[in-house]
Amino acid sequence: MSAAAGPPRDRTGSDGFARSIAGARCLVLGGSGFLGLNLCNRLADAGAEVTCFSRSHPQAAVLDRRVARVTGQFADRLAIANAVERQDVVFHLIAGSIPESSNLDPSAELSATPIATLHLLEICRSARIRKLVFASSGGAIYGIPRAIPIQEQAPTDPISAYGIGKLMIEKSLALYYHLHGIDYQILRIANPYGRFQLGTKHQGLVGSYIYRVLTDQPLEVWGTGAVVRDFLHIDDVSDAFLAAVTYDGPHKVLNVGSGTGLSVNAIIAALEAAFGRDRLPCSFKPSRAADVPANVLDTTLIRSELVWQPRVALREGLSDTIAWMRTHLAEAAGRRVT
Repeated sequence: MSAAAGPPRDRTGSDGFARSIAGARCLVLGGSGFLGLNLCNRLADAGAEVTCFSRSHPQAAVLDRRVARVTGQFADRLAIANAVERQDVVFHLIAGSIPESSNLDPSAELSATPIATLHLLEICRSARIRKLVFASSGGAIYGIPRAIPIQEQAPTDPISAYGIGKLMIEKSLALYYHLHGIDYQILRIANPYGRFQLGTKHQGLVGSYIYRVLTDQPLEVWGTGAVVRDFLHIDDVSDAFLAAVTYDGPHKVLNVGSGTGLSVNAIIAALEAAFGRDRLPCSFKPSRAADVPANVLDTTLIRSELVWQPRVALREGLSDTIAWMRTHLAEAAGRRVT
């Protein structure tokens, strides 16, 4: 299968991409996570035939009822083979842990998801899937950048086992494309936030901060708050996933970000405005070894190749996320009472 194989490139924007995958059979591995839930629902809205594969069933009220649900472990080859069978597109969203905790046991991090991905690729080869789209990390892959914003061609020198694991998977995808023609697309995603980000698993600064504000806890700030990151709403990430399905250009790695850097202190200020607070209490802690000083992605390539661009402004995204989190916490409290 060549890079030019498949349908012609769609240049009509995100709505056009959505129409182009109507009826496609899509498997979302890691479908019950933050990225996965949003992607499953977005694919269902676009008319795709969607299967959510996860370790446990997501709540029925969260996942679109049109989405089929399959439970299993990523390391279970038979479960993966059954899930991949007769699929057109596979979205690989399964991660190992998180950057800071991955360094506590690098061997566990590097022997789990990357190895299971090699088994997945063998299964995809046998099943003759059309394309595999992988959610990589725009934050962990590059390590300490030499220049900002970071282009896709920048050196990849991760400073966490999590980032090394992502890079191992990227190289495995390239290998299987070279050897067996399995088409793929890598999306190096910045720092996404939005609905379904629970904020309780130390994954996602914005989600964690909103959860802490709503539960009357101080915001944890590692270092001085000067660390700069690239924040992106989940709806924009989902649009990028859909666009990647029909992209048939030569660039197998694309950054997905806002292209704008914001410090942790700037995010705190934006949250203070969104909550109508003069000041949010913070608990300052020592800097972490896995945190790079700044990470802002250059999005020139994805904007030109996929006709994609971020559409959700930070103020709007924060307001929507706060509203969702309020509802989620109220519903959770109601379930505990009953």
